[in-house]
Amino acid sequence: MAPTSTARSGFRSLRLATPLVAVAAFGLVACTAPETPSDVPGTTPPVWTGHEDPSAEGVAADAPESEMEAEFENAEGTAVGTVSIVEENDHLVITVEAEDMTPGFHGLHIHATGVCEPNSVAPAGGAPGDFLSAGGHLQLDGRTEHPASGDLTSLQVGQDGTGKLVTTTDAVTLDDLRADGGRSIIIHAGADNFANIPPRYTLADGASVPDMTTMTTGDAGGRVACAVLG
Repeated sequence: MAPTSTARSGFRSLRLATPLVAVAAFGLVACTAPETPSDVPGTTPPVWTGHEDPSAEGVAADAPESEMEAEFENAEGTAVGTVSIVEENDHLVITVEAEDMTPGFHGLHIHATGVCEPNSVAPAGGAPGDFLSAGGHLQLDGRTEHPASGDLTSLQVGQDGTGKLVTTTDAVTLDDLRADGGRSIIIHAGADNFANIPPRYTLADGASVPDMTTMTTGDAGGRVACAVLG
């Protein structure tokens, strides 16, 4: 018996579908490169899920920090302010905020040693005093000129006992501040004259000014607050 028109149509569909399936199967084979298992470490690509990139975290952990923060304490151990130091290009941006301070200008210096000990003795010896073990103003690479490497803009405190200073320096780097076990930054009792005393002035004994005390301290007086850097 001859096939009906419906049967003939079904045969044609079957004949057309068979090559299409074969072409699709060939395409899968042709587009899939042969894969050989590898035992070489590190050849498996990382998988990122859309959350934090784990490789970025590792890089950040190994990179040197570009800022530091510390807290000022007075000789009684009371917190009286903060300092943050950020490295930007070829200089440091230093922000100091202080409270419970005497109104007026206060010398602000980075000192050589990273300790803040009340009633301590200076590295060179002598009578004890607050934060003296922090040493003198930081001088790098054997320098002796003034202002010293660690001299900074003075902090001005208002009548309410608070003050804020944002200043910059290119005389030191964060690496310098971390070296040798760290440094300290000290707020002094009085203003810093940066040894800027005209030579027409003389001391009571006729000696010329500025003298060594002025050169090394700026006549800024005692040390009233200290923060360890490093």
